Amino acid sequence: METAMKPELLDLYSDYLLSSFGATTATGLSSLLDGRVSHDAISRMLSSKRQTSKEFCLKVKSLVREIASEDGVLIVDDSIEEKPYTDENTLICWHYDHCIGWNVKGINFLTVFYRTERGNLPIGYELVEKTLRYLDAKTGKEKRRSPITKNEYCE
Repeated sequence: METAMKPELLDLYSDYLLSSFGATTATGLSSLLDGRVSHDAISRMLSSKRQTSKEFCLKVKSLVREIASEDGVLIVDDSIEEKPYTDENTLICWHYDHCIGWNVKGINFLTVFYRTERGNLPIGYELVEKTLRYLDAKTGKEKRRSPITKNEYCE
């Protein structure tokens, strides 16, 4: 059963993750709060429907209007969060990292920021999923690719 994500619980959990120095768990947060929020409530929130970039954009729309100006620009950032010890799947797989010049295993994501002199806001994101498998003609090895290019995400 999918449930709606509760913003106040999400904020609380995000703060917990950002302020923790060691391992983090739903049980750990519940214990920290003396049981006022159950670990089951946190687990249900984490397994709820995945939010989309469109839903995120709608949430920040009023903030964008507050800082909007004619000199505003959109910045698209292509990043990889390395996950070298995680099993490979369509989301966590090999991506070419242009900064270091070779492939790394991790999550590739695009982030869109709106920047003005009055402030900066993230307004969108896309997780790059490589769902198509193919054989590399040079190496004969199986590889993955996304059915949508990063440029197509930005159109």
